[in-house]
Amino acid sequence: MSGTLVVVATPIGNLGDLSPRAADALRTADLVLAEDTRRTGRLLQHVGSQVPQRSLHEHNERERIAEVLDRLHEGARIALVSDAGTPAVSDPGYRLLAACAEAGLAIEVVPGPSAALTALVASALPTDRVAFEGFLPRKGAARRERLEALRTEPRTMVLFVSPHRVDDDLDDLAAVLGSERPAALARELTKLHEQVVRAPLGALAERVRTDGVRGEITLVVGGAPAEAPADVADEDLVARVRALVATGMAKKAAIADVASAAGVPKKVVYQAVVDAGS
Repeated sequence: MSGTLVVVATPIGNLGDLSPRAADALRTADLVLAEDTRRTGRLLQHVGSQVPQRSLHEHNERERIAEVLDRLHEGARIALVSDAGTPAVSDPGYRLLAACAEAGLAIEVVPGPSAALTALVASALPTDRVAFEGFLPRKGAARRERLEALRTEPRTMVLFVSPHRVDDDLDDLAAVLGSERPAALARELTKLHEQVVRAPLGALAERVRTDGVRGEITLVVGGAPAEAPADVADEDLVARVRALVATGMAKKAAIADVASAAGVPKKVVYQAVVDAGS
């Protein structure tokens, strides 16, 4: 019988956020795949686990996959963790998960801490539609193309930011998306020095240039505002209604259709038609 890959979310700072189910998964696995075995070793010690570890990080994930699949086919229960938060979310693990899914192996997820969701909620920005962007490309055409795509993104955006590149990221985001775009910079989430600064991108960029910033950073940026509909002359509205009526459409339906297409209230189109004597 095949085993199971157990994806275990671990604390992003506060050890008290480790769930009892996650602790049990780390104690009962046959093997723990860790991004940094030294860091995970401290967590295993904290929960009283003596399960052996094997490293799995961005530099060796591809070469580890065959080995892990063999162990799973033999019936092993293997826990996958990253340094903090949920594995495979801008962390190693995606390739392994894809390989397990393709091989028809069982995948179990033990949910828990996530810097992206924690920052999103703390930002007080809209949460009904969200785009997770991870880290921006460092430079070149890829960076320019990503920034331009984000300029018109209507959903709230969540980004991870390196403390070494926070100045450049904020400056470029403010330049492309606009200095007044609402945002929130969250640092050291769940830790002793947790801080969430809510301000427009331009103000955040200036603050970081002046005061600096340290620690793990997650940035939340408001989506692009909806563009106001272009003004349409009454004569044009009436002409559109007449054209639709000429095709056999009822006047009421034509007015509704034109109003929707022009982005104006139906009563505006109706009044324009009345005033034109149509």
